Amino acid sequence: MQRYEYELGKAADILTRELFALKPGETFVITADTESDMRVVNATATAAHVVGAKPMVILTHSPLGVSEAADPMLPVDALTGALSVADAWVEFNNEWLLYSTPYNRAMKANDKLRYMNMVGMNVEMMVRLIGRVNYPVLSKFLDKIYDLTLETKTFRITTPAGQDLEFDFDPERRVSLSKGYADKPGSNFLAGQIAWAPIFDTINGILVFDGSLVPPFRKLEEPIRMTVEKGTIVKVEGGREAVAFERWMDSWNHPQMRRLAHASWSFHPGALLTGDIVEDERVWGATEWGIGAVGPIFSHQGEPIYAPSHTDGICMNSSAWLDGKQLLDKGQVVLEELLPLVKELGLA
Repeated sequence: MQRYEYELGKAADILTRELFALKPGETFVITADTESDMRVVNATATAAHVVGAKPMVILTHSPLGVSEAADPMLPVDALTGALSVADAWVEFNNEWLLYSTPYNRAMKANDKLRYMNMVGMNVEMMVRLIGRVNYPVLSKFLDKIYDLTLETKTFRITTPAGQDLEFDFDPERRVSLSKGYADKPGSNFLAGQIAWAPIFDTINGILVFDGSLVPPFRKLEEPIRMTVEKGTIVKVEGGREAVAFERWMDSWNHPQMRRLAHASWSFHPGALLTGDIVEDERVWGATEWGIGAVGPIFSHQGEPIYAPSHTDGICMNSSAWLDGKQLLDKGQVVLEELLPLVKELGLA
C-alpha cells in the first residue's frame, strides 16, 4: 500500500467525473514529463477509463524551460496534432506547456478543447487541493471576490516584506476566475485563483517576492525586491537570488521580460507554500504576479502580448485595499461580508 492510495483514487475520481465532467467516448489527453508524479498520472488515467472516456497519456522528457522556451526540445507537431483533436486535456508537466507553441496552436485550432493546468501536481497536492475541498462554498467565496475585483478601479497591495504597489483596473479587461472546473471549453485552472491584467502603465511602487518564483527558482531563500515604474521592473535588489533573477530576465533579450503580465488573488484553503507553483499561487491570503508573456486570457481585447517566457512570483501575507476598502490584513480576510464563508471553509 502506498501513501494516500485511497485518497488519491477519490481525488482522481473528483477530477475526472466532477471537474472535467468527462463523458463516455471522449478523448482525454494527459500530458506529463519525466519530472511528473506518475502515480497522479496513472490514477487520473484509471479514473477516466472508469467513466468510459478514452485516456491517452503523452510522456515526454523534461525540457530545459517552459512555454515557448521549451519548443526546441518538444515534439511540437505531434503534440499539436493530438491536442488539436482531443476533447479534454489535463497538464501534469512540471516544465509546463502553457503558452508553448503546441498549447497556442491547439487552443486556436480546437474550439471544443477543455484544458486544465495542473503543472507539477503530486499525490499530496492532489489529495489536499482536489480531494478535500468544499467546492460549493469555495465557489461562492470566489464569486464574491471576483465581483469585488470587477467593481474596483484602484488597488493597493502591501506585504510585511516591504511591498507597496498601486495600480488601476479597466473593467473592460477580462478577469480570470479559477473555480477548479474544466467542464467548458477553454483554459481552466485549479480552484483558488482570480487573475487579471491591470492597466499596465499604472503599476507603480515596490514589488517583493518572498514566497516562491518559478522559473528560475522554486521556494525563495530570501526576498527579491523590485522597483516598478509604469509596469516595468527598473531595479532589482536583494541577495544571490535577486542577482540571478535579474540575469534570467535579461538573458531573453526582450523588453517584455521586465514587464508585469498579470496580478492574482490566492485563495485556496488547503494550499501550502511548497515550491510547486500551481499550489503556491493559491496559498490563502497571498498575491501573485506574472512577468513576461501575456496570454489571450489576460490581455486586452484578447490580443496576446508576446514574450519568449513567463514567470510567476508569490507575495506572502498580503494586505489589500480595493478603492480604499480593506479586503486583506496580512493574509487574513477582514471584509465583514465575506467572514461567514471564511468560517464555513474552516479558516476562522
